[in-house]
Amino acid sequence: MAAMSVIGIDFGNEYCYVAVARAGGIETITNDYSLRETPSCVAFSGRNRVLGVAAKNQTVTNMKNTIHGFKRVLGRTWEDPHVQKELRSVPFNVVNHQGGVGYKVNYMDEEHIFKPEQLTAMLFTKLKETSEHALKTKVNDCVISVPSFYTNAERKALLDAAQISGLNVLRLMNETTATALSYGIYKQDLPSPEEKPRNVFFVDCGHSSLQVFACAFNKGKLNMLATACDPNLGGRDFDKILADQFSKEFETRYHIYPRNNHRAYLRLLTDVEKLKKQMSANSTMLPLQIECFMDDKDVRGEMKRADMEGLCSHLFHRVEQTLRKCLEDSKLRKEDIYAVEIVGGSTRIPAIKNLIEVVFGKVASTTLNQDEAVARGCALQCALLSPAVRVREFSITDIQNYPIKLVWDPSAKEDGEMEVFPQFHPVPFSKMLVFYRKENFELRAFYNNDVPYPDKYIGRYIIKDVKATSEGESSKIKVKVRVNIHGIVSVVSATLVEKKDVEEESENMEASPSENGANPLPEPMEQGQENGEVDPPQNKDNTDKNEKGDKKDSKKKKQVTKALDLTIESLMHGLSTELINDYYEKECKMVAQDKQEKERADARNALEEYVYDLRGRLGDESDLGLFMLPEDKESYISELDAMETWLYEEGEDCNRQIYAEKLSGLKTVGEVVKNRKLEFECRDSALEELSHCIMISQKVIGLFKNGDEKYNHLDPEAVTKIEASVNEAFDWLNEKRTLLISCPKHQDPSVTTSEIKSKKKSLEQAVSAVMDKPKPKVEPPPEPAGDNKANNGKQQQTPPQEQPANDEAKTDNMDRGRR
Repeated sequence: MAAMSVIGIDFGNEYCYVAVARAGGIETITNDYSLRETPSCVAFSGRNRVLGVAAKNQTVTNMKNTIHGFKRVLGRTWEDPHVQKELRSVPFNVVNHQGGVGYKVNYMDEEHIFKPEQLTAMLFTKLKETSEHALKTKVNDCVISVPSFYTNAERKALLDAAQISGLNVLRLMNETTATALSYGIYKQDLPSPEEKPRNVFFVDCGHSSLQVFACAFNKGKLNMLATACDPNLGGRDFDKILADQFSKEFETRYHIYPRNNHRAYLRLLTDVEKLKKQMSANSTMLPLQIECFMDDKDVRGEMKRADMEGLCSHLFHRVEQTLRKCLEDSKLRKEDIYAVEIVGGSTRIPAIKNLIEVVFGKVASTTLNQDEAVARGCALQCALLSPAVRVREFSITDIQNYPIKLVWDPSAKEDGEMEVFPQFHPVPFSKMLVFYRKENFELRAFYNNDVPYPDKYIGRYIIKDVKATSEGESSKIKVKVRVNIHGIVSVVSATLVEKKDVEEESENMEASPSENGANPLPEPMEQGQENGEVDPPQNKDNTDKNEKGDKKDSKKKKQVTKALDLTIESLMHGLSTELINDYYEKECKMVAQDKQEKERADARNALEEYVYDLRGRLGDESDLGLFMLPEDKESYISELDAMETWLYEEGEDCNRQIYAEKLSGLKTVGEVVKNRKLEFECRDSALEELSHCIMISQKVIGLFKNGDEKYNHLDPEAVTKIEASVNEAFDWLNEKRTLLISCPKHQDPSVTTSEIKSKKKSLEQAVSAVMDKPKPKVEPPPEPAGDNKANNGKQQQTPPQEQPANDEAKTDNMDRGRR
């Protein structure tokens, strides 16, 4: 189905959104709580693995085993200062696990350590299940959003997580580009491609980061111009400042210390977030009240918007710096800006809107859905990539946020490095580098500028199987470097270009394929349309010698170029294939365990619900109480009480089959009682319907006996049989009605509602078959012979009308009667 290829996932630090492209447009999928947002939380409780909304609900009550914020440490090492800052105040246990972050939790009554990639995969599994439930089909392909400031290591970690969850990622899409796509693809008034583009700035301030970006739009295409980010500035930073301020007040006024109590501090963060949202709409003094906050004390405080802006002034200064940097990097003037769009929850803060107007000279526009724009853009991109969905053509040119350089061991006449992709270079893009080597060599990729990552190292690539020319000189090696659709940098291919002189037998001689399946390639074809061939400063002596030698034999020999693929060993960040497969198997086992545990819990809940339902209804005289003998009812209620006690003691943790058997045992009595009540409630209407059917039948038979013209064609013998059936049904009804009147409620009735309805149905069919028989058609008198001759030509041209078989049979019978 088409839906399999059009899923877009906005993976946020606090919430996730899933959007799907359907025939009517883009739709955001709701989860099992009928919410459009799914919290980025994973919790463990006994044998349960809880994901999404249910996990967030356990943040305070099960804080040691409820993990959140793992997106911030994806692809990072334990020693990373950013990681240590993130983990400084978390309420759960974290350890150094295989050089990275490990979350220590209690699951299946055992201690487990999970990596951020595994937790992300668990969350993706939940989103996948939500999508499959909404779309009624399997989901595999998707597009997932990433912050534009994500580095190679973080992007690779996210791809690993998706692979563990069983998702096939068609593209890791920058949140900036996804937002721009969801804005531009629906605009019908964009300038044509040959006209000056429409320049729009976007400000995205979410839970934990700020991204500002500029984009140029033309009809059917968008080009990203510049991006500026503050990866450590978001709504949670405002919440923390407010929470710390109230903590100081509570310490002085109530002598309690919330910052030393994780549970209390989490509650405070939740309440100050609500207060912050209220202050966005009100400038007056607003109260904060929390009951039984700490030591059974109720606390209260108050704050107004001006106070909040004063406390967070340094954060607003960072916002302004980021806005100005993006404007500067875009090389646009204020007059060139068409609009400034805002997305992300934190852009609702009035002070941020004011800064946008000051920096860009434009009032912030809210055309986009501030929470779902990224997910919608990802769904649109997935639809553009999918052959199963027809979408308006739209060209997307993204940019590389950080400059990338390659470093190699320099020779005597070579530089040792080159910036391959400068900042804001279009992506995806490939470049071809040319080296001259006699033996294997190594390339290393680095970011060439400050990045929000402690190590600028990207990866190491060893080019193998290099050999010298037949003359012992350096061979020409062409290395293809690419930033792919995911924004990941890699060396994708290396080719040894070998030139050989072949004796020319004729003018149309074709060069035979080389060994190892390599095909001879003419030199002008080495440079592709997409790839730019870059020739680093090289020692050209070898090339000059070869060219001189070529000139001597030009009359007798033809030079053929052969391309031999070389082996590349890539050493990059990310999980090994073996580890990914291992984690995938573990995830599948956990999914099976989740399903088994859900079935067990559902069976237990069904048994518990049945006990409570029957016991309550049997105690109600207006419900089931009158449909059971008092002594039987007392005995059955005692059985229900014993079952409840068992459920909360030895039956607390049993397998699904035991609960199902217990429920089946209770239903042998309970369902009989419920059926008695149901029969009692439905019986009168069924009897009334049968009585009405008999009355109508008797009336029709009476009309026949009185010679009514409508029924004078019926067979008297058949009507007599029907009359007997009606009388029999009338007697049956009176007999059963008498028995049912005398039947007490606590006994099973002598006749059921279904039997009464069956009697009515059979009577209706029998009466209808005879009394509803249509009158036979009367054949019109034959026309005179003269008229037949006159109309003979017309009859030949007009085909005779076919009559139903029944009518023909009736006409034949009438003809026989006339004869």
